Amino acid sequence: MSGWKNKRFWKEATCAEVEGGFAVHLDGRVVKTPAKSALTVPTLPMAQEIAAEWDAQGEEVDPLSMPVTRSANAAIDKVTPQHSEVAEMIAAYGGTDLLCYRAESPVELIARQAQAWDPLLKRAEREFAAPLSVTAGVMHCAQPEDSLRALSKRVSDMTPFELTALHDLVALSGSLIIGLATMEGWEKPEELWRISRLDETWQEEQWGPDDEATELAETKRESFFHAFRFYNLARTPASSN
Repeated sequence: MSGWKNKRFWKEATCAEVEGGFAVHLDGRVVKTPAKSALTVPTLPMAQEIAAEWDAQGEEVDPLSMPVTRSANAAIDKVTPQHSEVAEMIAAYGGTDLLCYRAESPVELIARQAQAWDPLLKRAEREFAAPLSVTAGVMHCAQPEDSLRALSKRVSDMTPFELTALHDLVALSGSLIIGLATMEGWEKPEELWRISRLDETWQEEQWGPDDEATELAETKRESFFHAFRFYNLARTPASSN
């Protein structure tokens, strides 16, 4: 049974413990991903969230209203069979991390970046054994190979579901360090999102907000918070009790 039907055809979505995790059933039939794999997730809370999304559907199924289902599908269909490639792509952000590229002027923005970004880089050096170099401007700054290897190892050790969450945290913030910091709980996700938007906020203060940019930023912010939530759902102890 394909998980994506235009019309609702079930009465009840339920969870069941299966080999390898937890599945969602629609009237007793297993939900499958778009690629026809069983939608088996690592934790009961994640399965419950997915079941709730299916139960909340009206007569027409709206995939956009099912973010946990969509992320789980991505973890199974896209990340699992390409784990190494996805991990490598995400780890590559460490070589061009947002936090390492600072403004050349004005002094107020330089100071704001240093105040917000330096503590994260110092903590990454301490906790990941990954010191990163900082430069002013946009010219590429080569990073220590040992640091990049350490960050790559941290990323590659993640499960497909964790990696799915990290992909969005990093891509949306432009920073591998911010993505990892969000997962590690160094700051609240709201604060880390604010830190990632520091340059954009500065521009708004100087020139005023742009409605289209503001709308796009809000969409990204919601996606960032969803990725953090998905990560937590993936790590909740798997128990059906």
